Amino acid sequence: AGINMMLNALVADSSCGVMIPIPQYPIYSATIDLLGGQKVGYYLNEANGWELNMEELERSLQEATEQGIKVNAFVLINPGNPSGTVLSRTNLQDIVRFCAKHNLVLLADEVYQENVYDENAEFVSCKRAAHEVGLLEDDGIELVSFHSI
Repeated sequence: AGINMMLNALVADSSCGVMIPIPQYPIYSATIDLLGGQKVGYYLNEANGWELNMEELERSLQEATEQGIKVNAFVLINPGNPSGTVLSRTNLQDIVRFCAKHNLVLLADEVYQENVYDENAEFVSCKRAAHEVGLLEDDGIELVSFHSI
């Protein structure tokens, strides 16, 4: 219900875009389609443990902007579904900085945070990462967190 409510608020018309990971759980792509918005896919780096690559995010955003899409939100699923990957603290800090830099509402889907099976992985919430880089104190990021700690 929360995901649907937020996407309803963010997708005003067919020019609105939401960045979504590829691969991803289909609730995002299906809801964006239903609302008539634009899916702006960004590819996860399988060769690097499904981490996000900042160059790929910039490429995806620039390509969408050049097509006239007004990207206003960024979906992050951590731990990933279907990959199960838990993103590193550094990767999360890069992502929150990216969203702040481009004024994107970060939709942090963290509902699988209790499903960490890699004993070497540590779940870090987007809220914690944003705090660690100083974005919460000065309202530098718009963050919607689903099941965050």
